[in-house]
Amino acid sequence: MAGAALTLAGCGFADIRAPVPEFMRAKVPEPAPLEPAPDVRRMLKEKLDSVFTAASQPTNIRVSEPRPNLRGPGWTACVKADVNSVTGQPLGTQTYRIEISDGAIADRRTIEPEDTCAGESYEPI
Repeated sequence: MAGAALTLAGCGFADIRAPVPEFMRAKVPEPAPLEPAPDVRRMLKEKLDSVFTAASQPTNIRVSEPRPNLRGPGWTACVKADVNSVTGQPLGTQTYRIEISDGAIADRRTIEPEDTCAGESYEPI
């Protein structure tokens, strides 16, 4: 009985990378459809506090075009602004990468060397 169960268990489809003929492999799943490009300028006007604190008094705010997020679903964009420290001293221009998911700013972080924000073109909001 156990031998018959093991024999029948092997009749299913193989993994997509298995070394079996194509017709025996499971189908590659379709990627999720990309949501429409967000209006980042409008989002920042409405929820600027999701990127900058009010105490930083951001000025000269600029944003790049949204790009599909290569690390997951949604979109990313770069945001630059001249900001102040907590004590009111100017810190200069700070650049952040924001992640947009389901039409909202989901995350923001300081740019890293592998980010492409340095090569982006920016428009004021």
